[in-house]
Amino acid sequence: MSPGQIAALVAAGAFLLLVLLLAIPLIKLGRTLDEATIAIRKAHVNSDPIFSGANTTITHVNTQLERVDGITADARAVTGNVSALTSLFTATLGGPLVKAAALSWGLSKAVRARRKAADAPAGRHGRRRGRR
Repeated sequence: MSPGQIAALVAAGAFLLLVLLLAIPLIKLGRTLDEATIAIRKAHVNSDPIFSGANTTITHVNTQLERVDGITADARAVTGNVSALTSLFTATLGGPLVKAAALSWGLSKAVRARRKAADAPAGRHGRRRGRR
């Protein structure tokens, strides 16, 4: 055997050792991928009931939202009616009520002032002189 043949045998042995060392992680990776595939299949089979339950839940939620929309529309209509009634009340009775309240306030103030003037002692300011 020549030194070139020995070098070739050593290189072939090293290559064989390299292939064996790389084959072990590749085999483990293949097993991991097989397990992942099995897990994905099981998840797919078990997800059908979950999706059908979610569809049922969404259907119920949509029904309730339609009811809430109806209630909201009714509340909006009531608010509009109350606003119109308030405007009507203000336009028809608001002005006269404000005038009546102002008149009653003015009269009560005048009555209080007259009572206060009648109860005041005469010596302090003297008698009021009337017009001539």
